[in-house]
Amino acid sequence: MGSLLVPSGACFGVHTARAVENFPITGVTLNHFPEFIVALCQVKLAACRANRDLGVLDTKRAELIEQACREIIAGAHHDAFVVDMIQGGAGTSTKMNANEVIANLAAEIAGREKGVYDFINPNDHVNCSQSTNDVYPTAIRLAILAKAEGLIRKERDLLASFAAKASAFADVHRVGRTQLQDAVPMTVDREFASYAAALTEEISRLEDLSKILRVVNLGGTAIGTRINAPDGYAELAVRYLSEISGQDLRSASDLIDASSDMGALVSCSGLLRRVAIKVLKICNDLRLLSSGPRAGFGEIILPAVQAGSSIMPGKVNPAIPEVVSQVAY
Repeated sequence: MGSLLVPSGACFGVHTARAVENFPITGVTLNHFPEFIVALCQVKLAACRANRDLGVLDTKRAELIEQACREIIAGAHHDAFVVDMIQGGAGTSTKMNANEVIANLAAEIAGREKGVYDFINPNDHVNCSQSTNDVYPTAIRLAILAKAEGLIRKERDLLASFAAKASAFADVHRVGRTQLQDAVPMTVDREFASYAAALTEEISRLEDLSKILRVVNLGGTAIGTRINAPDGYAELAVRYLSEISGQDLRSASDLIDASSDMGALVSCSGLLRRVAIKVLKICNDLRLLSSGPRAGFGEIILPAVQAGSSIMPGKVNPAIPEVVSQVAY
């Protein structure tokens, strides 16, 4: 393709530089997603160990690649992941960004010059036995699993808060409404208990989805036929990745199907939409029930977190439910 200048001192190489030139789309680069970078390098580390064990990567190169991967997993060098999140080429630019950064870091660790790949090559060594088509989907699943764990923790915190409010308001009566019109009596605790129940269901669904996300196609290489990977590589790489990531991963029973099946990610998208809709409904309830204080429902009082107006002294807005609603949208 011809020569292309790479910035002096850059940790990436020419394939990354081409991608930066080709895809100036959003300005939101890969380093905005640290969980994904960590997951991608965890996959690279697992592949490195499997290749070493199977004799397709020598011990010295494997040690250097492992050290480079460990540095990135620990949070270093993320600024070198500079490709735009929106890109053509099925993720190859992202993968080459990782391959080049790892190769250059490994070269530096070995006391060699960055950008000279005669000893550690981004494709021949860092990418050994791999394809974008098995590494990228596996890394995406790992990143989602890491983020889902955080979401579940926060949902449990919110659930506990709603449960505590339900306990505190057990003897407080209010009017239940349909179509905003008076319907039947209820107690305030039942309202907050229903919010806790809604989150309990979503937590359970997230945990079930996590089991599906732990099925990966690593080792299938380009289309799931395991081409260019040694016998036993897929099973060994997945075992190492489970140890590295702390996730109980397993290899898909049919790697060809798994290489094209995005069902788990579709399910994840739908489930996040469910969570957002339920949280949005709760926010709308809280805003409505706290409306007033004199001319609205005024049935609950939300904590005042900031002034609500620059010209109406004493006005307080439901700023937290409002911003959570925006996040949900």
